[in-house]
Amino acid sequence: MKTYISKKNDITPESPGSVRAAAIKILSRFERSDAYLEKLLDGELNSGGFNVRDKSLLTEIVNGVVRWRWKLDWVLTGFYFGDYLKCLNIVKNSMRVALYQILYLDRVPVHAAINESVEYIKKIQGEKTAGLVNAVLRNIVRNSDKIRYPKKGEDPVYYYAVMYSHPRWMVKRWLSKFGEEVTVALLEANNKRPYVAIRVNKLRSDINVVCNYLRESEIKYEISKYCDSSVAITAAGNNPASFDMFKNGQITIQDTAATLVSILAAPKPGQSVADLCAAPGGKTFAMADNMNNEGSISAIDKYSAKLRFITDGAERLGLDCVRTMSGNAATIKFKEPFDLVLCDVPCSGTGTISKKPDIKWKREYEDIKQMNKIQKEIIENASKMLKVGGVLVYSTCSIESEENADIVNAFLKDNPNYKIDPAENYLDGEICSDGFLQAFPHIHGTDGAFGARLIRIK
Repeated sequence: MKTYISKKNDITPESPGSVRAAAIKILSRFERSDAYLEKLLDGELNSGGFNVRDKSLLTEIVNGVVRWRWKLDWVLTGFYFGDYLKCLNIVKNSMRVALYQILYLDRVPVHAAINESVEYIKKIQGEKTAGLVNAVLRNIVRNSDKIRYPKKGEDPVYYYAVMYSHPRWMVKRWLSKFGEEVTVALLEANNKRPYVAIRVNKLRSDINVVCNYLRESEIKYEISKYCDSSVAITAAGNNPASFDMFKNGQITIQDTAATLVSILAAPKPGQSVADLCAAPGGKTFAMADNMNNEGSISAIDKYSAKLRFITDGAERLGLDCVRTMSGNAATIKFKEPFDLVLCDVPCSGTGTISKKPDIKWKREYEDIKQMNKIQKEIIENASKMLKVGGVLVYSTCSIESEENADIVNAFLKDNPNYKIDPAENYLDGEICSDGFLQAFPHIHGTDGAFGARLIRIK
């Protein structure tokens, strides 16, 4: 279904600030580098030259093209004169950017979508290539009712991979694990434009104050049914980081699922806590809030450059119980044991595809196996840092059992001095399963996430 995102961009194709030209450049850089899309997009948005409306359109186009890339390529392959796969990436992306707007953005005029891509390619590749781009795109517009997609009966995996624009290995895996109905629901959820969730900083505000602010600002929102301090901003185009409440430290940006992990940890005021994979600090801040800023949290991350995000965030939120340090979560040692250790381990991130569509194209099944080695090392190291009676929380933003329950169950088998403290004791049972926090985008409307709370009993 088409959705209105922005009115026609008023920057000319010749302008270096052209939204569509910027989108083509970002997408081309993304394909030739290991950089994450979010980082490339943020760099362009922060470079100046775009107003609020243009930033919204640029974000929509870039994420939309990556989200629907395989389906866009299917259509383009069918209309391209020659071998589409041999196109230069910049030519492919110019056509993808235009086609995405034609197929998915109602209020962007077709001529604007096509003309700017054509003009950009004319400058980069010349008249001949620009003419080819123009011909392909206008042919699609004239014959949009004749587009033929794969047939489901011939190859269901390929059909769903194209129609929902996900890699084949992922679709095949989910069909096998979840069945067709659930897989389709999951694919649809992954392709929805994501909302942004905020968490109320209870040290400086409360849910009523935050909701009043949103109502007065005419910002649509919805309080989470699983956590009354988590609020989804449901209207597109709102950036909570620009809200006065954010700048004043009354709220922070955090998905509901991540907030639930911090609730599952249930830290108490005065406790000593370690957050082993802390950056950018969301769960650290939530735990400090739950502790009423009393006690100590050691926020550790392998990359020292990321620690500034934690330091800056803690200062903005008024948290002085947080200290940062760099260290490898799989090997770091401490002289004194902790009351609570949280290890939000590196993972495949398959629960966050809606917000980070590039993840599905950057991941292979082998990556999960490689992650498993790191995950096992971290949970084993974390288990050696606790007092008897202390709590170990293991979490991911993955929906893959190999990274979640399988890791925890294997750990419990090898470590009889630990036992599960059921998540249902701390969270709504609807978002729990088998004693664990297990959130799914298509069921709970949050990021996909997993959390296990374990107690050292001897």
